[in-house]
Amino acid sequence: MHSLSRRAFLALAGLSALPTNSANADDELFVGARINSGRFEVAVVNASGRDRLILPVNIRKHSFAIDAGSRTAVAFARSPGRHAVLFSVDGGREPVAITARPGRHFFGHGAFARDGRLLIASENDYEAGIGVAGIYLIDNGIERIGEISTGGVGPHELVLLPDGRTVCVANGGILTHPDYRRVKLNLDTMKPSLAYFDIANGELIERVELAPELHRLSIRHLAVDRNASVWFGCQWEGDALDRPPLVGRHVRGKVPELFAGPPETLRSLKNYVGSVAVDASGEIVATSSPHGGLVAFWDAASGRHLGDRRIADGCGIAPLGSGRIMATSGRGAVADITPQSAAVLVEPDQAAPAWDNHLRRVA
Repeated sequence: MHSLSRRAFLALAGLSALPTNSANADDELFVGARINSGRFEVAVVNASGRDRLILPVNIRKHSFAIDAGSRTAVAFARSPGRHAVLFSVDGGREPVAITARPGRHFFGHGAFARDGRLLIASENDYEAGIGVAGIYLIDNGIERIGEISTGGVGPHELVLLPDGRTVCVANGGILTHPDYRRVKLNLDTMKPSLAYFDIANGELIERVELAPELHRLSIRHLAVDRNASVWFGCQWEGDALDRPPLVGRHVRGKVPELFAGPPETLRSLKNYVGSVAVDASGEIVATSSPHGGLVAFWDAASGRHLGDRRIADGCGIAPLGSGRIMATSGRGAVADITPQSAAVLVEPDQAAPAWDNHLRRVA
């Protein structure tokens, strides 16, 4: 199912992949949501973890769509939120509110098409119990021009592939309804999947599921490596004593691969991966577990486990350089970590703002 107007189709068909502008280290900015003295805010920080911009918001935010070329971002409310806000990471424009259409709510994630004119957001058609990607045209305002089926239930993170027109979405498989807040309604019949669709015509072009015995392994978060392979992190909705692999990689046209890592790493992740990021080289993958206070590193080419870094209540991760990841925690810490080392940029402190789940690099 997809629903696109003729105007929407023409707008989508005209998109092309554009190169991302490069930036030096002084221009590196990162965006995250946090709670500061009981108030919700979005913060833009530099590579040292120092504040560059603070945007107060009324509702807790989750993750972001980023367009580096226009220095524009959208902060999405935590599921089942109905609100998002478009803003300039440099503070050069007034924030613009975005409201989900009736019968839909956001799942906290989205992505821009490469020219920054198109916003794709993971959404819930909660009366029908199906996932959709809402399509928004940004052209002298913001207009929702249609939606595309994600081919599953509970779409969470979605990412744009390097071709500039293919979107991969993690269908977590968990059915929810805003009347029941965050209650999981279908654990016995979950079918998590990865789905790929073409934003130029709305067509679903590939969909893969995990093995039947892993039907409770909800696929949640995504990142793309240098070879355009999609890495995914999961949370286990089965027996708490089970220890299924939580990290995987998918190459288009093939069966998804899962990587468990060493037994101690798998135990420490505590059946929950909260975020996935790829370093600036595209060769190292990081997966965080706030439940376990752990960031695990993986070789993108082989899936080999490279090492772990401890960061209490750490979840937000974003590429900081080749082999380096910036990590944020719910205790206020900001750190520069690699598979072998960790340097604290901002010390955890009871008075420090508590970072939420996700951190995104702007450029």
